[in-house]
Amino acid sequence: MADLDGIGKSIIDGDAESAEALTQAALKEGVTANELLDHALVPGMQEVGRLFEEGEYYLPELVASGEAMTRVLELIEPLLSRGDTPRIGKFLLGTVKDDVHDIGKNIVGMMLRGYGWEVTDLGVDVSAEQFVEAVREGDYDILGLSALLTMTQPSVVEVLAALEAEGLRPKIKVMVGGAPVTGEWADRIGADGYAADGPEAARVAARLLKKS
Repeated sequence: MADLDGIGKSIIDGDAESAEALTQAALKEGVTANELLDHALVPGMQEVGRLFEEGEYYLPELVASGEAMTRVLELIEPLLSRGDTPRIGKFLLGTVKDDVHDIGKNIVGMMLRGYGWEVTDLGVDVSAEQFVEAVREGDYDILGLSALLTMTQPSVVEVLAALEAEGLRPKIKVMVGGAPVTGEWADRIGADGYAADGPEAARVAARLLKKS
């Protein structure tokens, strides 16, 4: 029987080898990529986020858990990519300027792909100008902005202001997320949506697409 709890625990413990081995075993038993996301990866990283926020985990633990998560993502991403899920929209994603954290962003991207979105990931430390250029050149439905640090929340506001200044704000819906971000803050800065984790991001994105 696939040990989904064990995969989640390996991610929490930062045990990349165990996470990889257990994931390979689960895939051989027929566990789907989406099941791994919903019942192992997301719960594991949510716990890592809690431990980090409460000061029980520091950067070394965060990096180790991120490596374990990356090992698992590398195994399941091809399964999501080759799935027959119809494409339902185009999502542009990135971590804002001066923030180099990508674990949460990567989870969101994987979840969105699993639910049928075509995702373009600009990476980390992305400037407002880079986001604006990507929006201008592409035909994306939603832009997702990630900020893990409180000190980088102003960079989210800068992106929204830059889109507005260039006349691009009506062209795209904007979602925000990250450890210090709340729904109330998202409303206050004029974002269209907020999500605390990958599954919620997929639900919110689907709602926004229907409204657009």
